Amino acid sequence: MTITIVGGGASGFMAAITAAETFPEARITILEKSRTVLNKVRISGGGRCNVTHKPHELRHFIKNYPRGEKLLRKLLPRFDADATVQWFEKKGVALKTEPDGRMFPTSDSSHTIIECLIKTARNLNIEIRTSMHVDSFEKTGDAFELKIVNGEPITTDRLLIATGGYPRAESFDWLEEHRHGIVPPLPSLFTFNTPDNYLLPLAGVAVKDAGVKIAGTKHEWRGPLLITHWGFSGPAVLKLSAWGARDLAEKDYHFTCRINWLPGMKEQDVRDFLLAEKTNTSKQQITSHARFGLPSRLWKAFAEKAEIADTLRWGDASHKVLNRMTELLTNSQFEVKGKTTFKEEFVTCGGIALADIDPETLQSRSLPGLFFAGEVMDVDGITGGFNFQNAWTTGYVVGKSIGL
Repeated sequence: MTITIVGGGASGFMAAITAAETFPEARITILEKSRTVLNKVRISGGGRCNVTHKPHELRHFIKNYPRGEKLLRKLLPRFDADATVQWFEKKGVALKTEPDGRMFPTSDSSHTIIECLIKTARNLNIEIRTSMHVDSFEKTGDAFELKIVNGEPITTDRLLIATGGYPRAESFDWLEEHRHGIVPPLPSLFTFNTPDNYLLPLAGVAVKDAGVKIAGTKHEWRGPLLITHWGFSGPAVLKLSAWGARDLAEKDYHFTCRINWLPGMKEQDVRDFLLAEKTNTSKQQITSHARFGLPSRLWKAFAEKAEIADTLRWGDASHKVLNRMTELLTNSQFEVKGKTTFKEEFVTCGGIALADIDPETLQSRSLPGLFFAGEVMDVDGITGGFNFQNAWTTGYVVGKSIGL
């Protein structure tokens, strides 16, 4: 039996290795369009590779997938984050957990993961062919014939598509022609551009905990927030963009973003605290010391926005001024006009419609012998290692079933 995998990424390699270990008689080939394999692994996590996320209960883990939760509810019990950690440890790669739950190789280098996958594949006699652009394929009888750009056709018994997400719908044309529904692809992890933002001069300033909400929707998230040269980023914004991907696209990425810089406090408690400072620190200048643990530069920016002079003392602040400050601290509003995606690490929602895929084997319902794994399907996770876990899980499941 011959098995051909289109896509030399995380899911493709996991599928190839699992298939080789499960069906040792099969001849397995990975075809990669680029000159090198595992390119997304190489750049993930700033070159460290965020392999997965700290294992925890399934019902909590799957809540990190804006799309594909129902499918992964079935698949993760077969190969979850625990299994991923054990899989790499058996291959000699130890992982470590960071305070936020992200897991990286202890070497802090993505090359450790790349070398592990390539070495394991080669030890299993898996052929890795780069610069192989599959233009289209046809099924004749029980075999698939792949048309290669500037190359000879390839015939195979089983075919796995593990090409990752495509940013443009037309990139799915070669798959749609085989009666597979395509959910239009859209960016799923992106930052907010706020060109009129008075905080832009504070680029680089971060807060550990902020509540971010899209006005007029139910979408909100709480977590670390980073001020950038173009607007807002950080986990809170990236995760919010994932959950709101389709709604924000419909708005053409023009919307109002509301930020609560003190999500652990009620608005009235913030107001009461500021009023109490009139008495407790009456002679101290308001801008001289930041409150609530906020960065001093951010505190001063809020004070300036609230029209608080550098010389104004707490005891001289009017209730009107402190109400303005309360509003800025608990309900800042910014107009978002566009987005910025990470060109190399882009994640998309959309892809092959899950209704067209057998959830037990990830085989095409319309074309037996054809399988899908990874982000080419309409599955995507938030930042933090969840997209790679989708790759490992779906690759493993395909690898276990593709030779049957």
